[in-house]
Amino acid sequence: MTDFKGHPTEDTADCLTTEADGIASQDEPIAQEAFFASLDLPKTILKTLDSLGFAHPTPIQQKAIPPLLSGRDVVGIAQTGTGKTAAFGLPILATCKAKKPLVQALILAPTRELAAQSASAITDFAKGMNLGVVAVYGGASYTPQIAALREGAQIVVGTPGRVMDLMERGELDLSALRFFVLDEADEMLRMGFAEDVDTIATSANREAVRALFSATMPPAIKRIAQRHLTDPVEIAIAPQSSTVDTVDQTYAVVPFKFKSEALGRVLALSESDATIVFVRTRIDAEQVGAELLKAGFLAAAISGDVPQKERENIVERLRRGDLDVLVATDVAARGLDVDRIGLVVNYDVPREAEAYVHRIGRTGRAGREGTSLTFFTPREKRRLALIEDLTGQKMREVFIPSPTQVRLSRAERLISQVTPRLNKGEMDVYFDAIQDLMTSTGLDIGDVAAGLLALACGDTGPEKQHLGFKVRYEEKVDELGRFVSACFEEGRGGDCARKGSKKPVSGKGKSRPHFKAGSGCRYRIEVGRRDRVKPGSIVGAITGESGLAGKDVGHIDILPSFSLVEFERPLSAAALRKISNARIAGRRLRIRKDEGPRKRG
Repeated sequence: MTDFKGHPTEDTADCLTTEADGIASQDEPIAQEAFFASLDLPKTILKTLDSLGFAHPTPIQQKAIPPLLSGRDVVGIAQTGTGKTAAFGLPILATCKAKKPLVQALILAPTRELAAQSASAITDFAKGMNLGVVAVYGGASYTPQIAALREGAQIVVGTPGRVMDLMERGELDLSALRFFVLDEADEMLRMGFAEDVDTIATSANREAVRALFSATMPPAIKRIAQRHLTDPVEIAIAPQSSTVDTVDQTYAVVPFKFKSEALGRVLALSESDATIVFVRTRIDAEQVGAELLKAGFLAAAISGDVPQKERENIVERLRRGDLDVLVATDVAARGLDVDRIGLVVNYDVPREAEAYVHRIGRTGRAGREGTSLTFFTPREKRRLALIEDLTGQKMREVFIPSPTQVRLSRAERLISQVTPRLNKGEMDVYFDAIQDLMTSTGLDIGDVAAGLLALACGDTGPEKQHLGFKVRYEEKVDELGRFVSACFEEGRGGDCARKGSKKPVSGKGKSRPHFKAGSGCRYRIEVGRRDRVKPGSIVGAITGESGLAGKDVGHIDILPSFSLVEFERPLSAAALRKISNARIAGRRLRIRKDEGPRKRG
């Protein structure tokens, strides 16, 4: 598959970027080298921005900040990751009065994650301004939120439900608002907050500057803008509903019943630091997450029903690298920003084409590269055209890796660690363990190495194999990895067995009674149990080529990949040449004198 790795940056960089991104849709061009100092922001804010390392505003910031500072209402259409938080956050900070312990700005966000993220970013920008910022959302205790409001927080960032609750309790007064912002307005409506948004907007001070930011502009959003904003400045920073152009958009046609297996194979070969898998429902999230855990992935699932504290812990684990895969519903992932995410998998095609844009926006953010992969069932294939029409971009078809590709990839990753491990030394315990195994079973080094490599890769056989298994090599198969390392190193040129090894246990051979087993000369031939050979076929091949009689052939041990044959007396060079060219099951016998397990030395 494609390389799915992303390029991490600091969290705050998603609100303010050092390089302008996006495409202005207005007639006047955007000066790419504009500075924040040209936007009439207070010196305190400019000093903070400078300390954070930001000099150039993004297009949405450059176009939205001046009208908001001048008191104009704004409608901004821009994708996630283009710097919208600073576009409204900086004018709010420039307008609010630190000496007035009243709520002067309210920012509505659709999810708890986005509310917390925006509040954190605004707090960073407010350094040294003595302004209180509080995030209010459901799933968290009322006590600290109410305490912050009573202490005079000037800026509130919250979800519609909790804001309504606090208003009804008399703890949140919107009569003194100077700024009212709807962030991710389209998502709030999709989540069913239309009535709450309307109530809050109607209750807010009509003199407040109002801003509405949305990734799309469906009719419902236009109606909200017409009802609650006055002569707004309209800004579009990207073609409406366009996707992030840093995302490599791919798709695969996968029958429904094979989705789980396909996901496992994709993740097994992915080189992305972290992946988000989007599903439609809470039940789907729980089921897919459980399957990935069972298959060995570091995975977790979140949905709207997961308690807020647990959600925050899961996201933090993903951010730290303790999780590699997050299975999420659209609601749960809204506003989620984790730098490690290099791959987004649409396990289920989103019901609305617009939701596709927001899903893949979890990667390829603010100029970083990412990949998206969407699973279409054969019946859903027609929806591909709808998404492509909306985005104006073609999706590239890819094919799910085969089981062989998955196994080979795992093996190559493990084998790459062989030499470094051997170079560290202290391998005697593993050499001895392998020698004991070969002595007790009669296996040769090739079979031992292949078997251990298969087990180390999580391949327990065709019937029980989890094709989606992604090995955490340094944690889960270190011991087996060392086994395989030893096998490959010692197996270059012969068997690996310790000094004083015992005679291999007989396979499904047949003892020939005319002379005592072990009293003659033993030879090795390169056919064995895997070739489904029988003692009679071995005797026939030998006598047919060499001119020997059946009575000259003694005890036969048939082992998995080779066999040991005893003769009453040593074979002549001519007999060895003839027998070597004989074939059983299409394989040459390649007979040679058995020298026993090779000594390490």
